[in-house]
Amino acid sequence: MENATLKLIASRRSHRAYEKTPLTAEQIDAILKAAVESPSAVNRQPWHFTVVRNQKLLDEMNQAVWEQMMLRNPEQRSPRFRDGGFHVFYHAPAVVFISGMPDNPYTPVDGGIAVENIALAAESLGLGSVILGMPRDAFKGEKADEFRRALHFPEGWDFVIAIALGVPADTKDAHPVKEDRISFVD
Repeated sequence: MENATLKLIASRRSHRAYEKTPLTAEQIDAILKAAVESPSAVNRQPWHFTVVRNQKLLDEMNQAVWEQMMLRNPEQRSPRFRDGGFHVFYHAPAVVFISGMPDNPYTPVDGGIAVENIALAAESLGLGSVILGMPRDAFKGEKADEFRRALHFPEGWDFVIAIALGVPADTKDAHPVKEDRISFVD
């Protein structure tokens, strides 16, 4: 079946290298429009989107994630932390942080839906993205509240998920699909 949306979904990759080219205001506006148009349970829209282009802040958050990760046993760390040059945000020119209502049980799912809308919107604009869960560790350390304030999280809200965005500086083949992950019940 030939379908533009399905083709876009199939072409999206997780990019882990970006050119320094900043996103345009038009690109960011289109991506945020796709984000806020995401469906949510009972239309609560339990999210807040923060676009970060401040590389100094992203570097500080990267350091905080590293510090939290090093508190774990080596076998509990992502293998990416074996590379001393690993940067949680892959030096992307923009990162969107999604914070959410902690007392809403659907916030993680709704945030996941929104981040996928962002990823697909970015892909449709010729940009790359990678969805990020690791920044969560920055909100566990001693600078957690400082980061929440810097990212303008609404009072009492917390990190849900993030996504790095930019012009990709890498290429990636499609990941293999595990065919045994689908069942039919008639």
